[in-house]
Amino acid sequence: MNVVRRMARRTVRAAAVVAGSMMTLAGAQAGPSSDAIVLPSDVDIRKVLAERVDALAGQEDGVGIVIGVIGPRGGRVISYGHPRQGDPRPLDGDTCFEIGSVTKVFTALLLADMVRRGEVALADSVAKFLPAVKIPERNGRSITLLDLATHTSGLPFMPDALPAFDDSASTKYGAARLREFLAGYELPRDSGAEWDYSNIGYWLLGQALASRAAMDYESLLRMRVIAPLKLTSTAITPSAKMKAKLAVGHNAVLQPSPPFSTVPIYAEMWAAGGLVSTANDLLKLLAVTMGYERSPLAPAMATMRSTRRPMPQHGEAQALGWVVIGEGDDQMIVHDGGTWGCVSSVAWDPKQRVGVVVLSNQMAGVSDIARHLLRPNVPLERPTATKRTETALDSAILDTGAGRYAGQDEEAFVIVREGDFLTIQLPASWGLPKLRLRPESRRDFFVAELPLRVTFQTDSDGHVNGLLVYPPRGQHAMVANRISSDR
Repeated sequence: MNVVRRMARRTVRAAAVVAGSMMTLAGAQAGPSSDAIVLPSDVDIRKVLAERVDALAGQEDGVGIVIGVIGPRGGRVISYGHPRQGDPRPLDGDTCFEIGSVTKVFTALLLADMVRRGEVALADSVAKFLPAVKIPERNGRSITLLDLATHTSGLPFMPDALPAFDDSASTKYGAARLREFLAGYELPRDSGAEWDYSNIGYWLLGQALASRAAMDYESLLRMRVIAPLKLTSTAITPSAKMKAKLAVGHNAVLQPSPPFSTVPIYAEMWAAGGLVSTANDLLKLLAVTMGYERSPLAPAMATMRSTRRPMPQHGEAQALGWVVIGEGDDQMIVHDGGTWGCVSSVAWDPKQRVGVVVLSNQMAGVSDIARHLLRPNVPLERPTATKRTETALDSAILDTGAGRYAGQDEEAFVIVREGDFLTIQLPASWGLPKLRLRPESRRDFFVAELPLRVTFQTDSDGHVNGLLVYPPRGQHAMVANRISSDR
């Protein structure tokens, strides 16, 4: 399989979903911006938000989007919607959201600061700090801290065969199982050779830094990054004040979603996606990053931007934490995040020193909004309503769909009948747990946790012979042919 194609596909289909990046890299392409950036007015931005929320949620209460913008004239926050159903308060700059993989920017900043202090070096082997953990190697080359921070370690996005949320096995999937997975994993390529987005890599990076500092990751991040930046509403464990302002996340069908911290496998991965924050705090981060405010962390932030490795997409590079799009004066620097119910995007222009933060408590992409505000030639997406209605099907109908299906250049999709419903196990490279399929009709099914749909195809005799799989983020449907049945 073409490596570049495989990695780009994995990024938008798997890492784009949970505790992963929501990195819509293909959609992030932006043309040069030679003119000064003029951010739209509050009225115009609010109109964009209202159109997006209303298109996706209709009259559904309790979802919305907050945008923060910052430039030479200072910062401002614009919002539309509410933090939870039945809560009349508007969203604002102090509303707390799960920020998913934007957490990786904080972890990378922690790494850069520890490098500046001489506590670690980017070339250090991660095994140096975690001697009790068996970390895979290939051709005598050890995984380094730089490999982890730039997604070039060779480690996968997530472990294989994650249990379903309602499976009792999911409650036991903790750090021990992650270490067990690492011990048995064989790297497909040398570390440092190629980019491949990895939550496991950032989990391991956080573990290594915490071990070096002889404290837990949460305490280390709070002491070295959150406190110096004076971020009062950014934490892994939200304070009582933050909980009172916490937006409730909603899944792809607008139902309240489980908090990140309650899903065991993701709750282990604080360094990859565990932070809760606000638009105001993320604007403070950008203010220091772009030089509007002074901070002892400013040199570490410069190190983050200047340390880069190439990515599969033309004109993009992976810095420490950040993704850099474009070259020279036309660079745009970004990171996106997503949990099971919230999405986030941070984008900024280092030349013109203008930045955007977008936070939402609904499982639907917002990265296009962030890019569009900085680069108007990046089009806004045209989302459709996500409200879906589940119907009941006879068990005999469910039986006809069970089996294994394979598409071109893909591992198998496995459909299993479990009691009175079907589940789908996606290809291992997607890094997602087994998910329940909910019928809308005899042939059309959807997943509640994320925007994924499946349509069963039949032959002239009415027998199921394939699938159309509609991945998250609105890519074209994938065709998968049935290769075996399992009734």
